[in-house]
Amino acid sequence: MAKHGKKYAEAAKLIDRDAVYESLEAIELVKKAATAKFDESVEVAVRLGVDPRKQDQNVRGVVVLPHGTGKTQRVLVFAKGDKLKEAEAAGADYVGDTDLINKIQQGWFEFDVCVATPDMMSEVGKLGRILGGKGLMPNPKAGTVTTDVAKAVQEIKAGKIEYRLDKAGQIHAPIGKVSFDAEKLNDNLKALVDALNRAKPAAAKGVYLKNISISSTMGPGARLNVASYR
Repeated sequence: MAKHGKKYAEAAKLIDRDAVYESLEAIELVKKAATAKFDESVEVAVRLGVDPRKQDQNVRGVVVLPHGTGKTQRVLVFAKGDKLKEAEAAGADYVGDTDLINKIQQGWFEFDVCVATPDMMSEVGKLGRILGGKGLMPNPKAGTVTTDVAKAVQEIKAGKIEYRLDKAGQIHAPIGKVSFDAEKLNDNLKALVDALNRAKPAAAKGVYLKNISISSTMGPGARLNVASYR
């Protein structure tokens, strides 16, 4: 069992581990229990009633959080010609083609999200092992392989996040920072859960949303009344 310090132990007293809370109450408790000296992220863990081993029960997608994540995403766009200008105008931090590919091959990773136009993917594919290992490979399902690079960049900058089912059948995603108002965190939480409900696989049987909990980066978690989201 993991050992925690005195601050964590004191913070944990604020939250009843056996209780389930309505979302706003849980968010307020998580904010109070955040004791780190930095602005911690607020993270959500959702256990889904699907079998992650079956392809037809995979859950993956994107959602634009109405109030963003509180983190400034550095966006890199692989494109050519006019698409480069569109990406720059939309606020991309880095734009290019083979020059950026060569730079990444040499160990440069000063970016958080990659976007690519379809015609660039044959070249970007050379970075599959490098970018894939860091979860940075552009993917059509995540909306990061697209001809509309301006829209992709704008959505990422506005707070678009990707969610993906892990091997344990859970979704983990950030919904903002501890410094956010509780109402804004609640709006972001609702947007994420609504997206998960829309992404329910046709092959999923029984209870789909099993458990939802939230916590800060360094703090204890609080379980939510999941019935209100079904």
